[in-house]
Amino acid sequence: MTINEAIEWIHSRKKFGSRPGLERVQALLDRVDNPEKKLPVIHIAGTNGKGSTIAYLRTMLEETGLTVGSFTSPYIEFFNERIAINGEAISDEELIEWVEKYQPIVDDLDQQPEINGITEFEVLTALALDYFLTKAVDVAVVEVGLGGLMDSTNVVQPILTGITTIGYDHTEILGDTLTAIAQQKAGIIKKRIPVVTGNIPAEALKEIENKAQKESAMLYRYQQEYAVTYLRPDKQWGEWFDFRDETVGRIKQLRVGLLGRHQVENAGVAIELYRLYCQQKKVPFEERNVRNGLLKATWPARMERISQEPLVILDGAHNDHAIERLVENLKKEFGHYRIKILFSALETKNIDQMLKDLHQIPKARIYITTFDYPKALDLSHFDDRENQAFTVVSMWQFGLAELLESMEEDDLLLVTGSLYFVSEVRQLLLNLGGSDEKH
Repeated sequence: MTINEAIEWIHSRKKFGSRPGLERVQALLDRVDNPEKKLPVIHIAGTNGKGSTIAYLRTMLEETGLTVGSFTSPYIEFFNERIAINGEAISDEELIEWVEKYQPIVDDLDQQPEINGITEFEVLTALALDYFLTKAVDVAVVEVGLGGLMDSTNVVQPILTGITTIGYDHTEILGDTLTAIAQQKAGIIKKRIPVVTGNIPAEALKEIENKAQKESAMLYRYQQEYAVTYLRPDKQWGEWFDFRDETVGRIKQLRVGLLGRHQVENAGVAIELYRLYCQQKKVPFEERNVRNGLLKATWPARMERISQEPLVILDGAHNDHAIERLVENLKKEFGHYRIKILFSALETKNIDQMLKDLHQIPKARIYITTFDYPKALDLSHFDDRENQAFTVVSMWQFGLAELLESMEEDDLLLVTGSLYFVSEVRQLLLNLGGSDEKH
């Protein structure tokens, strides 16, 4: 089997779509001796901010000398990065080996009507947990795919849980109120397992508080049990802030290399989870591990400066909540630029609202495009709009080239919307000229 065949087989399970429920993944894990019961896991849910929170937490744990597995999605650069140990993706050879182990089991389970049709994400969840256990990682940080309660990762028995943010996304599955969405996310809270929450609206936080109380789970809330104080943007790139909680006191002048005030909130969640991990495992909590870990964390396609001259920023703000934060950041930190926005998204998202928010940016011009992906934005919806506020670009590659050619000194090109779209643009830009820097 080649690596392409292995990945193709995993992708072939996409046809079953996203199917909430744990019975299929549980049946698969039962067949491989239940790695989910033996693996120490930190489980992270949230509408946005999961990936960068995991990146911060992972690098702090690594600075402490630990071996850390991470299971994240979607991938930005290449498929294997979704399953990594200390930031190093599973190798092609190993992935082939694991697919060869799982293929016959999945084929066998397909013969059973009550659990047939195991999905791509369910296969990856089981495979990742099994791989991490075999590699004897000290801890695995696992990102929820969708929601929480019925997400296939919710088979894990975590030692800590985190919920980063609650906003509107996947409303057709999770519900169309913040309360309903919060109930789904709070589904990862387990009996007496501590939970850390990020900057969450009051009505959604109430649901999390209720679930935590019901499960006797200690709750550590943003700006309550722990706090972050935003200081300023870094002159080069990134943000400065202070962190405080009752156990470690105040840690001053911390810096993250990722841009945006929300990154300070994500870092706060990660530091509090790291502190709880150290406390639980009797590992010394050292300030330098926090400082160094935060500085080393990178997360591609999140306010990523891929070129300085011309200034090109990539941000996979793929839902209303993320676009809102993106608009805030641009207004605060790039107000003096003329901003050109190349945008595409999936039809399943609230595209009208996303565009409405992007229009709030002063001196911005929006270029709407599409890309080769299932359910990618249909440009015909924009044919009859008498609207001078945006330009429709049928081929994003040509549109991108024209925008880059026309850029002047005080222009900024932002590529945003679907992470799948942003990662395609990123690949092309890297192939053309290489990334400007790695923060």
